This record gives sequence, C-alpha cells and structure tokens, in this order.
Amino acid sequence: MATQAQSEKIQPRVIGAVLATGLMSLSGVIIETAMNVTFPTLMRQFHVTTGTVQWITTLYLTIVACIVPISSYLKRRFTMKRLFVTANLLFIAGIIVDGLAPNFPLLLIGRMIQAFGTGIALPLIFNIILEQVPLSRVGLMTGIGTLVTAIGPAVGPTYGGILVTRLSWRYIFWILLPFLIISFLIGLKTIRQNTPTATEHFDWPSMLGIMVTFGGLIYGFSAISTHSWLSLSVGGPIVLGVLGLIYFSYRSLHVQSPVIQLRTLQNRAFSGHLLAFFLTQITSLGLSFILPNYLQLVDRQTAFIAGIIVFPGALVGAAFAPVGGQILDRFGSKRPILLGLGLATVSLLGMTLLARQMSVGVTLAIFVSYMVGIGLSFGNIMTSGLKHLSSDLKADGNALMNALQQFAGAVGTALVSAIIANSQAMSGLTLAQKTARGSQFALVVLCLVGALAWMTMWWALAQRKH
Repeated sequence: MATQAQSEKIQPRVIGAVLATGLMSLSGVIIETAMNVTFPTLMRQFHVTTGTVQWITTLYLTIVACIVPISSYLKRRFTMKRLFVTANLLFIAGIIVDGLAPNFPLLLIGRMIQAFGTGIALPLIFNIILEQVPLSRVGLMTGIGTLVTAIGPAVGPTYGGILVTRLSWRYIFWILLPFLIISFLIGLKTIRQNTPTATEHFDWPSMLGIMVTFGGLIYGFSAISTHSWLSLSVGGPIVLGVLGLIYFSYRSLHVQSPVIQLRTLQNRAFSGHLLAFFLTQITSLGLSFILPNYLQLVDRQTAFIAGIIVFPGALVGAAFAPVGGQILDRFGSKRPILLGLGLATVSLLGMTLLARQMSVGVTLAIFVSYMVGIGLSFGNIMTSGLKHLSSDLKADGNALMNALQQFAGAVGTALVSAIIANSQAMSGLTLAQKTARGSQFALVVLCLVGALAWMTMWWALAQRKH
C-alpha cells in the first residue's frame, strides 16, 4: 500500500516544472487578451487605423497556431529544458522590445517574438504532465494546467483596462517581466528529461503547408466582421487556407517523418474529443467577446466595470478545473464532461432567452454557472481524449488540441463579432437595442455549438465500448 501511494504521489519537482511553464503560458494568454483593450490608445499614439492595429492580435494568433502543431517534433528533437529556456528567453525579449517600442512596427515585431515563445510554451506544460505525472493524477494536473486558458482570457481585459486607464499600456509588459524571470529560475531548477531525444529530419514543405493553412484561415475569419462573407478579403484567404490544409494532410500521410502524425485522427474516440474541444473553445471565446460589449453598450457599464463583472466567473471556472480533474481521476471522464458541457449549454440557453433584458446581476449569475460547466469539462476533454492514444502519439494529440484551440479562438470571436456588427448596421433601433438583438442571435449560434459539443462527447465516450 505504501509503495502504491508513493507511486501515485506527484513529485515536488514536477509541480515546480508545471508552475514554471504555467506562468509563462499564462503571461502569453493575459497579454494576448489585454492588448485588445489598448487598440484605441495605440491608434491615437501611433496614428494607425483599426485594420492596422488588429494585426497585433491576428499576426500573434497566426504565429502561435503555426508553431504549436510542430511541438511534437520539437519534443522528439530537443530536451524539454532547452525548449523551455528558448521559449522563456524569446518571451522576455519580446516583452522588452514592446515595452520600449517607439513606433508601431517595432511593437508588432515584439508581439511576433512573444508569439514564438508562446507557441513553444503552450504544449510544453501538457507534455510535462502527460509524461511525468502518475496516471491516476493526470486529470487533476491537467485541470490545473487548463487554469491558464480558463482564467487568462478574463483576467487580460481587466488587467489591461486598469493599466491603460491608470498608468500606460507599456506596463502590460513590464509588470509581467518579474514573473517570467521567476518562471525561468524555477524551470531551470525543476524541468527534467525522462525520455531520450533523437535527431530527426524536419519537413519544411509541411511547415509551409501549416503556415498557409492557419495564415489563410485565421486572416479570413478575422476579416468577417468588416467584410462580406463572399468578398475576396474573406473568401480568398479561407480558400487558400483550405488548399494549404489539403496539401499538408496529403504530405503528412506520404512522408516518412511527418511533422505531426495525422494517423491520430484515425482513432474515432480521440477525433470526437478533438472536435468537442474545438467547439467548446468556440463558445468560450465567443462568449468572452459578447459579454463585455453587451455590458457596455446595452447595460451602459464602463469598460473597467464590465471587466470586473466578468472576472468572478473566470475565478470560479479556474477553481472548478482541478475539481473536475479530481472527479475524472476518481470516477472516470463521463460524469464531469457531460455534466459540465450540459451545464454550460443550459447557461448559454438561459442567456439566449434573457438577452433582450439581462441585468448585470443576471449576467453575472449565468456566466458563473457557465464557467462552472467549463471548469468541470474543458480540461477533462483533453485528458480523456489523450488517454485513447498510445504513448508515442500523445505528443501529436496534444499538438493537435492546442493548435485547434488557437484556431477556435479566431473562429469564435470572428463569428459573434460579425453577427453583432450586422445587427448594429441595421436602421430603426437604438444602438443598445441593436446590440441586444445581435447578441441574442449570436448566443443562439453559440448555444447550438454547445449542444453539438455535448452530443459529440456523448458519441466519443461511447466509443470506449468498441
């Protein structure tokens, strides 16, 4: 019994490694969402247009989405400590460049450097968990790992709003610098290599396919809110992205050492988890766009108050992520995932029905309920899905999930912003009424996406029997 208990204990060194990589990943997510509230200030200071300033987010997401898929190759080729050090130093360098940037091009270069660091860091935390945490505790630690995605998007706008209002947008970067240095020192002490690395050929044509795929799709979806769905600005990049995906898929299935093993998708249970993971992230990022706009334009709240109202929901979701992981470790994945996704979907339905007259208190209560559901289910979808893969394919599965998570953010935001913008362009009503109407229709779409995620997971969990 003592030996079994000892084998199930998580080593302090592993907890330190997860903390170090988690701090770095959290910093990336916070800056990504905090910068969105700085756009008006940056436009005035650097004399750039809305279309130009949005490249801060679009280019960042594109680079992260291109780096994450090759994380399985990086894991096989380089040690985890080397990857961690590279990611951390890139991030610190990008922060210093942005903190000192005298013009917009240098600010954009700094964000690009940070994107390379984030793209390496995001999968790293889960690779450490999957490889070095006892199987009976993987659910708990994955839940803790997903705190990054649960709390980061809600903390970011509040953090950015306070600093832009009280100090300067540059402090968004400078304040995080000490935390990254702490992360660097902890990582140097705690990150260890459990598996040998191997020299492996890197397939650059496949990398080109990844860049065309995510570059085209993210840019195309990002343009939906300002251009017609059938315009060349939207359709052209999306078609290019689809062609890039076809090329990348064909090449990956026909080369000896692909950048990422797409045969993971032949596992029906994993593919179902992957789709549900993607759909759930669409609802989360879509809702994180709707609520601040609704609170400001319909309920007449300030940007700061809107951020403060959303913040408790993020904290609750973060708190329930490890709770959901513990439930999975003890009772299996079906209970926390289906219960969590069901609660999230019912919460979206409640928002949909009340969208025309939702008070601040009702908004907060329903959002907290939604985040409880996300906390119970989101990290567990990843844990459960990766359990269906053999050890040699887990890194590839992790790469696919993290890559689609980035793409889902672009899709969810673009989808709801386009719906609300179209409603606001209509005549005959006040801006508040048009925003409420557009928000209700966007919530209907998210509700349907949430229901599809629940049905997909119900199907995927049933695959265990076959």
